[in-house]
Amino acid sequence: MGTEALSSGETVTDKENSDKTVPPVKLDAGSLFILKSRGSWLHCGYHLTSAIVAPALLSIPFAIGMLGWGGGVVCLSMAALVTFYSYNLLSLVLEDHARRGKRQLHFRDMARDILGPGWGKYFVGPLQLGVCYGAVVACTLLGGQSLKYIYLVGRPDGSMQLAHFVFMFGGVTLIMAQMPSFHSLRHINLVSLLLCLAYCACTTAGSIYIGNSSNAPPKNYNVTKVGINRLFGTFNAISIIATTYGNGIIPEIQATIAAPIQGKMFKGLLICYSVVITTFFSVGVSGYWAFGNQAMGSVLSNFLVDGKSLVPKWFLLVTNVFTLVQVSAVSLTYLQPTNVVIERQFADPKKDEFSARNIVPRLIFRSLAVIIATTIAAMLPFFGDIMALFGAFGCIPLDFILPMVFYNVTFKPPKRSLIFWGNTIIAVVSTILSGIGAVASVRQIILDAKNYRLFANM
Repeated sequence: MGTEALSSGETVTDKENSDKTVPPVKLDAGSLFILKSRGSWLHCGYHLTSAIVAPALLSIPFAIGMLGWGGGVVCLSMAALVTFYSYNLLSLVLEDHARRGKRQLHFRDMARDILGPGWGKYFVGPLQLGVCYGAVVACTLLGGQSLKYIYLVGRPDGSMQLAHFVFMFGGVTLIMAQMPSFHSLRHINLVSLLLCLAYCACTTAGSIYIGNSSNAPPKNYNVTKVGINRLFGTFNAISIIATTYGNGIIPEIQATIAAPIQGKMFKGLLICYSVVITTFFSVGVSGYWAFGNQAMGSVLSNFLVDGKSLVPKWFLLVTNVFTLVQVSAVSLTYLQPTNVVIERQFADPKKDEFSARNIVPRLIFRSLAVIIATTIAAMLPFFGDIMALFGAFGCIPLDFILPMVFYNVTFKPPKRSLIFWGNTIIAVVSTILSGIGAVASVRQIILDAKNYRLFANM
């Protein structure tokens, strides 16, 4: 396919663009089996959309509620522009290395080759793995909550607990996690793209229906918090929006593209961001318009008042089923960096991918990874607060800071050029926002700590 797994540096040579080769010293089973470079730019678009357009976007009306109309729409727009620009910069850096005969497959590869070995091994690699595995836990919790929501719509007095639904969802993920490679998720992620369009259309239509109905809640668009609470609320909202746009696996997604890779990631980003703009703004604007500053952490929660649905029950059930199925695809997408680590440690690249030698450890350790994530999700149903901290510490550095640094170090634009100073300003501002967002997230965890209880039925 124009690519070849190579040395212990976990790189491949793009034979279409370079005559240089690196002698294959030690094959990396994680790169060889998981990140198969066979996909097209369309497949890339599907993966990107699943990684970004997830049910977490249902929290956008809540974030806008802490910023107001002007601040919310501006923040949402700026995050879209900066992340599209940032992801395109990452793609250009990856393409440049591929042209020079050293195709990078992982975020840690980029950090190692551009900033030095310590950055990849001790900072970027663990940071990315933590963020992605945290996303798997969050998706598992969200899947359990969606199942419970569907259950309560049908049986408002039902006695089943949230933990039961989390383990049900985890059981489905346990089976789906055995998909052999990232490339094998391409059709699942196409369905994910269609489903996110479907539940966002339903959410937007539901918000407009409720907002125009006789049962419409009173609308108040004023930011109610004052003083220090308003300041921290603003930075919490920025962190929520930044995390919603977060990706963290751009190199791994680009690694699935067959050579030559030039220009393909940009086409994939165009597909992805056409969906991003459509869904993020429709849900954010309609949800905030319908519920104002009373918009909840998930706007679908506003569709139920005292156990009574403000929209037809069948409509609410369909919307939640779409959400439930799509979040399972998102969970599988963010499980891939963990699968890479598992294959690298326990698989033998000299044996066939589907030999007993490789299937048995894959089955055991992938299942163990899902079981641990499911148990954490059931034990810590307040994981959303923790993910806000992960977003400040992880998503902002990976998606807003490092791409700017990688580009400036790789291409060395003149220090008087607009692109150099633009990248530098974005990186500095993002670093400040990351620090303040982390403080705001810790503060929120402290405020909510009194409500924390293991296996709580939230």
